Amino acid sequence: MASFALKSFTGLRQSPTDQITFVSHASSSLSRSQRRTSLKVTASRASPKLAKRPLRVAVIGGGPAGGAAAETLAQGGIETILIERKMDNCKPCGGAIPLCMVGEFNLPLDIIDRRVTKMKMISPSNIAVDIGRTLKEHEYIGMVRREVLDQYLRERAEKSGATVINGLFLKMDLPEEWDSPYVLHYTEYDGKTGATGQKKTMEVDAVIGADGANSRVAKSIGAGDYDYAIAFQERIRIPDDKMTYYEDLAEMYVGDDVSPDFYGWVFPKCDHVAVGTGTVTHKGDIKKFQLATRNRAKDKILGGKIIRVEAHPIPEHPRPRRLSKRVALVGDAAGYVTKCSGEGIYFAAKSGRMCAEAIVEGSQNGKKMIDESDLRKYLEKWDKTYLPTYRVLDVLQKVFYRSNPAREAFVEMCGDEYVQKMTFDSYLYKRVAPGSPLEDLKLAVNTIGSVFRANALRREIEKLNV
Repeated sequence: MASFALKSFTGLRQSPTDQITFVSHASSSLSRSQRRTSLKVTASRASPKLAKRPLRVAVIGGGPAGGAAAETLAQGGIETILIERKMDNCKPCGGAIPLCMVGEFNLPLDIIDRRVTKMKMISPSNIAVDIGRTLKEHEYIGMVRREVLDQYLRERAEKSGATVINGLFLKMDLPEEWDSPYVLHYTEYDGKTGATGQKKTMEVDAVIGADGANSRVAKSIGAGDYDYAIAFQERIRIPDDKMTYYEDLAEMYVGDDVSPDFYGWVFPKCDHVAVGTGTVTHKGDIKKFQLATRNRAKDKILGGKIIRVEAHPIPEHPRPRRLSKRVALVGDAAGYVTKCSGEGIYFAAKSGRMCAEAIVEGSQNGKKMIDESDLRKYLEKWDKTYLPTYRVLDVLQKVFYRSNPAREAFVEMCGDEYVQKMTFDSYLYKRVAPGSPLEDLKLAVNTIGSVFRANALRREIEKLNV
């Protein structure tokens, strides 16, 4: 059995009780006219033309967010530098991507390990519900390995003109004047200086922090802490006959045994399965939950060999502050992982692209200096498009992940074909699927019924435990 020591993650908050606030455009204590005036001052500052050089932007972090941002910047005429420490990084991530991401980001099909068309949602009492009956013939959930996807996006950014540096970002000196450069301190690993690397500095006009949940860029701008989950995953190579079962199938397990506030998963990869779980509230018990997940799936992974063990922090909500002057956060660094499902890959890449597009537009393709008002357009567009999704999934997690009876009700609800259609349409295409008023009413009644049954079952269980 492989062993793995969890490291501590700095800059993240473990308390689930702190209140989260989003960055507003102006103090709520100001009058409407005062707010308009203060915004005009920020937005009306004349950004000067840059003399004999393009705008220079550093992207810290080479995951989906950083790769997508660097490619968009380079294509938009920006001098782009991407700094990534672990070029073979294997983040403990289920690796599911929605169908729309394949088209939006022009991903080649050969980096997709599996096309999942069936899922099993398995309740605490091991009742399994088959999900996927409403998928059309061409629809699927893509399964990727992060090391493959991340490398592909970085290489594509490099082909577009970005400079990719194998280096560790250490800190940055903030500018004293509004248009002065940011000074980045980093260690570069070029294969010539050995494992210690060479300490260097670099001046840039703007910075995109795509350096994950434990972001040093976020720390540099005082972005604040947030609650986080620990994700733990084992990659297990199983016999060929067992792998056939998971050819186009993924499994999700719910129950207090696998996680008190999340779920366990078995997701198929090219020649192995990824078995994992996560938790916010009981991080010290993560190995116990992982063992339980493996035990729930033991008959289907019997004879398997653990080939890799991974652990990583996963943000639970957006940071209190996601931009400051000419620095913006994207992906996990900004906190863009959904509750309930734990999805983050698409939102990381999308936020990186959105942020880069705002810089390209505000700088007139690298010809002008930018300021905070340009980056704020990215946040406004992001919040308008995706924040409602995060709030809905937050409510679902609080309602259905709070107890085993509630999880039984959740699995029961997932068996409804209308629920499956609405869920998959929204997930695969990242848009609100139009519903039927009659079916919505039926769903509301059935949901209330499931919740009542769950509460009644919980009370009976509590009586038995007295």
